[in-house]
Amino acid sequence: MSNAVLTLLERHRSIRRYKSDPIPRETIETIIAAGQRAATSSNMQYGTAVVVERADTRARLAELCGDQAFIREAPVFIAWCADRSRMERACKQRGYNQDSRFVEAMLVAAVDVALMMQNATVAAESLGLGCCYIGGIRDNPDAIIDLLELPKLVFPISGMTLGVPDHEPMLRPRLPLEAVLHWERYDASHERPLFEAYDETMAKTGIYGGRQVPAPGRPAVSEDYSWREHSARRVSQPRRTTLRETLRAQGFDLA
Repeated sequence: MSNAVLTLLERHRSIRRYKSDPIPRETIETIIAAGQRAATSSNMQYGTAVVVERADTRARLAELCGDQAFIREAPVFIAWCADRSRMERACKQRGYNQDSRFVEAMLVAAVDVALMMQNATVAAESLGLGCCYIGGIRDNPDAIIDLLELPKLVFPISGMTLGVPDHEPMLRPRLPLEAVLHWERYDASHERPLFEAYDETMAKTGIYGGRQVPAPGRPAVSEDYSWREHSARRVSQPRRTTLRETLRAQGFDLA
């Protein structure tokens, strides 16, 4: 089964090299507007996009997001933010106080902006543009908040580069559908052979060459290094351990 939308989704790749061509404002607005049409919890619309075109600001963002060169090269950077400040202002205008003390307040806003991001990505790719999400925006969230002047109750969930692709990266295989699709109940009893087959598939792509993550007590280079080893090494080491403090400073108490 296939159609134009499914074909577009199946061809998604992260783009990390861009041409210098500027992206017209009308195009950017069209992409963000497509993002707005994503599902949103109770029509609260908790997502916000901060678009950065200035080269000096993009250069600073690159430094703060892991010093990734392609952030400087892409003509557009978008900071996708979970935003309850807009609802805070709406509440004040009607004489209410918004309660953002609980985990649900942050979770629902994060889901809203994630859906918005995905819609925008599909829209951008349908226009021949490329994107790459930047989780590194959470490496230095306090500095990002200051740089973009984000008010209380706004938190940067992900960055995204946007531009005309200057390469054709490999289409990375995904886990077999049987590993992520469960019928009626969660059943992982058949999972191990699926993982083993996926390890072989990913190893054959060669993407882990020169990218093996160091791990205490493990060899620097492992012959059977593939998806499980790579992923397990990454998640066994904590990252961004001060986000709770930043979230609280932004007004999300997460009680």
